[in-house]
Amino acid sequence: MTGRAGEVFDTGRTVSDIESLLAADLPTGGVPVSEGDPVTGEWTGTRGEGFRIVPLWESEALTGVYGPEWNEAEDAAEANLALVVAELDQRWGAHCKVSMRVPLFRDQAGEPMPALFQSLCDLDCYGDLAVWGPTVAEGRWIAVSVNQCDGDAPMIMTAVVSQPPIIELSD
Repeated sequence: MTGRAGEVFDTGRTVSDIESLLAADLPTGGVPVSEGDPVTGEWTGTRGEGFRIVPLWESEALTGVYGPEWNEAEDAAEANLALVVAELDQRWGAHCKVSMRVPLFRDQAGEPMPALFQSLCDLDCYGDLAVWGPTVAEGRWIAVSVNQCDGDAPMIMTAVVSQPPIIELSD
């Protein structure tokens, strides 16, 4: 699913990837575009005006995994996210939660929303966001989340960096 398939989770590498993302150039215009690995076609990132979304980690596929084993996989993914959030909280202060509930319902209804949230929905990234911002890096906002697009798909941890604020959408 992503260019991160098969990598072992490492908090230090993940935080380093987030810091690199925070320092990277952001597009100043254009419609959102998803990018893939030229060999495998696996998703490696999405960029749009003022933002970038990248995968940080991907679990094993959960095909044929049910019951307690599926719950363990979900718990492990949430634990990985908690490690990253704790490290970022130490660096930037307490995060805030931005729910993906409203974007999910707007997406299902075909209603317009900001390009960042539409891109997250297009990628099936419906996990609630842990958000910090504005950061000292040019006033940018950063967010991380973990989710899966369906019951057999792997869990995917993603990061977002955005120049515009990442705030909860109103109902």
